[in-house]
Amino acid sequence: MIKDLWIKYKSIIAYLFWGVVTTVVNLAVFQILSPGLHWNVALATVIAWFASVLVAYFTNKVWVFGSHYTTVSDFIVEIFRFFFYRGLTLFIDLIITYVGIKVLKFDTPLQQFIVKFIDNVIVVIANYIFSKWLIFRDNRDIADKS
Repeated sequence: MIKDLWIKYKSIIAYLFWGVVTTVVNLAVFQILSPGLHWNVALATVIAWFASVLVAYFTNKVWVFGSHYTTVSDFIVEIFRFFFYRGLTLFIDLIITYVGIKVLKFDTPLQQFIVKFIDNVIVVIANYIFSKWLIFRDNRDIADKS
């Protein structure tokens, strides 16, 4: 029974685990740059996004979705899709961060952390949907046919 549940929910459990790791990277980089070094909120958000997307790509590829590309062109298409859809959620990230910190004035370090935490929960859900159904889907089809 437990084994059946593990098999059924393995990718979701792995995604949640690596999503937490990616979120920690995002929050840590943002906290160091924005409240810590007083960098511009948008610039800190973009740099934190880039660092976390690099972590997310490789962990999602290997341990979450088990993507097995067969050619260099498959790899290029996959990584392009990944960064494209993560770029879409970067806009969500920027909007939530801007509204929370600049418009609603949640600008103390703790308030910025809370805004980024809520933001990351929303972004992680959107990223899972994109990854599961739009990015790594074709490579699972290739692996299943092998």
